[in-house]
Amino acid sequence: MPAFKIIIAEDNPKDFEFLEQLLADSDLANFTIARAPNGQAALEMALEVENPLVISDIQMPELNGIDFAKALWDQKPQARIVFWSQFKDEMYVRSLLKIVPPETVYGYILKSNTKSRIASAVVTVLIDEQCWIDPDVRKVQGRTGHSQTALSDIEFEALIDISLGLTDNLIAQRRYLSRRGVQSRLNSLYNKLSIDQEQFQTEKVGDAFNPRNRAVSVATHRGLINPFELEHEERELQEWLIQFKKRNKIKE
Repeated sequence: MPAFKIIIAEDNPKDFEFLEQLLADSDLANFTIARAPNGQAALEMALEVENPLVISDIQMPELNGIDFAKALWDQKPQARIVFWSQFKDEMYVRSLLKIVPPETVYGYILKSNTKSRIASAVVTVLIDEQCWIDPDVRKVQGRTGHSQTALSDIEFEALIDISLGLTDNLIAQRRYLSRRGVQSRLNSLYNKLSIDQEQFQTEKVGDAFNPRNRAVSVATHRGLINPFELEHEERELQEWLIQFKKRNKIKE
């Protein structure tokens, strides 16, 4: 039986060495390891294999783990991927659930687990062809699937806009909305995050919370947004602003 290749997409050398040793100490036999230092390199390697087997970090340069998986699954839905990460952020879980093809086998294991548990997850997904989802991640999946707490795509878009500091007027321009439409989206977001339930007023201070700031704080605590992903959103915003300023002849 020819050796099979396991691609490890990991930009941290120490984490790669950990996985390399973990695989060497496991019950797996007759395999080779290829290291991809970023998502783009992992994609190029995986596309050369008929049935890719991948262990992938989520936060990586060039292509993060989610974007890498989407690009790979678009062309090879049979690819089996084990995501291993220190994060169980709702933002990642939400993004992942949207891109997994039907019948695709994948796994999600947190780096905080023991070696034996990580090895078990890898073998279950890559060799036994069964999904393996970390129990802590399953809890987040359950929350994202609950209609009363899960954000819709429109509400999530509104969250990104206020996290980037956009005014109602600029959101309206970017999303092709009226100001009333922007307010409707924000009110829906505040309701999902229970901001309206926390709000109270006093004669001395008026409203206790700034809804925008409070929404960003609550969303950060829930893992709906994080600095790494906001960097990506900031780059997209800057690209849009360049075009917006050109159209409106706004000088720097």
